Amino acid sequence: MHTIAVVGLGYVGLPLALAFASAEGCNVIGIDIDRKKIDKLNKGLSYFTHITSDSISNQISSGNFTVAYDFAQISEADAVALCVPTPLGKHNEPDTSYITGTIEALMPFLQKGTTLILESTTYPGTTTELIRNKIEKSTNYICGKDFFVVYSPEREDPGNESSNVKKIPKVISGETADCIQKGIFYYSKICSSLVPVSDTKIAESAKLLENIFRSVNIALMNEMKMIMSEMGLDIFDVIEAASTKPFGYMPFYPGPGLGGHCIPIDPFYLSWKAKEYGITARFIELAGEINSNMPDYVVSKAIEALNFCTKSIANSKVLILGLAYKKNVDDDRESPSYSLIRKLSRLQALVDYHDPLIPVVPITRDNQDLQGLASVEFTNDYDLYILATDHDVFAQYDFSKVKGAIVDTRGFFRNTSIEHTKA
Repeated sequence: MHTIAVVGLGYVGLPLALAFASAEGCNVIGIDIDRKKIDKLNKGLSYFTHITSDSISNQISSGNFTVAYDFAQISEADAVALCVPTPLGKHNEPDTSYITGTIEALMPFLQKGTTLILESTTYPGTTTELIRNKIEKSTNYICGKDFFVVYSPEREDPGNESSNVKKIPKVISGETADCIQKGIFYYSKICSSLVPVSDTKIAESAKLLENIFRSVNIALMNEMKMIMSEMGLDIFDVIEAASTKPFGYMPFYPGPGLGGHCIPIDPFYLSWKAKEYGITARFIELAGEINSNMPDYVVSKAIEALNFCTKSIANSKVLILGLAYKKNVDDDRESPSYSLIRKLSRLQALVDYHDPLIPVVPITRDNQDLQGLASVEFTNDYDLYILATDHDVFAQYDFSKVKGAIVDTRGFFRNTSIEHTKA
């Protein structure tokens, strides 16, 4: 029987912990400093809509999954997976404090022979610099002999019900050849396809490339959307036509900006690291700039829509439809809806939001000014509606009865008779 500790029971860590807990020959210790999460898990309750409470309570009751909010139980683990946040600082520099803080917290309990696995997205060299080197300098342990260090980036796809840990090919790397074998040993228990690579920097870079690829292509679509709008064309019609090409093209879609914990953040990890080598990642930074400016474009379209109704943005009642960054998920991290709320409020608009998947703005360090703001009921008496997230549930709403203007950032109304402004 092997014991795996998973540190950080968020969108990445909790599914990983449950996958290991359901694997043959594995016990899992879930660790998170958020006591509210630990209390819920001990009661067999989920705090994510895409993870059922039954899946948690079954593993808790079986004894395969235990949870704690301190690091003492690390001493019982054969392997420790770190699934902690890697946000950006105020100047778009990497904030690796969650990684370094976790390493410092677990080192007093680290036993010889333990495998440490980092799943967090980060810049090339992080695994070596912040985990291997830190432990070797703080102890007399030798990596590859006394402890093992693996980097295996997460590949979660929120909102995709057919996507899970087992089905998605898993990139595995390690600080030494023996470290790679340790990674293969553990992940082979839960993943059907493994992709070993020779260097942790390759795996770290591959994860960044995956997200930069999306960032750049979404930025292209956002820019195309603005161009097509000036030409009187619908970008979604253009994408639909281009998508019929069976080679050399794949569709990406525009929106009100970028959200989620990966795509708005990860490209800046590489552009920051590139500066150490005297290189400016102009293409990457331009894509980030375009995507970051999309909420301003949406606000300009909102003002335009109200002007057509002979109304000013000031004192207009505005309803943002969707706080989640992506359809059919309860994940609000880096959501462009927050930018829309702030920008419209600064223009003296009276802004509410409606999202059945996020009833209240959660407590986060990024949205302290809005925490506790509650989702309102969908009603017909707003001056302006901005469709920011195209949740499937919104298709059940009767928009024909709303009194105000509608601004659509997702192409939600394109095949309907509902009058709207494209943004």
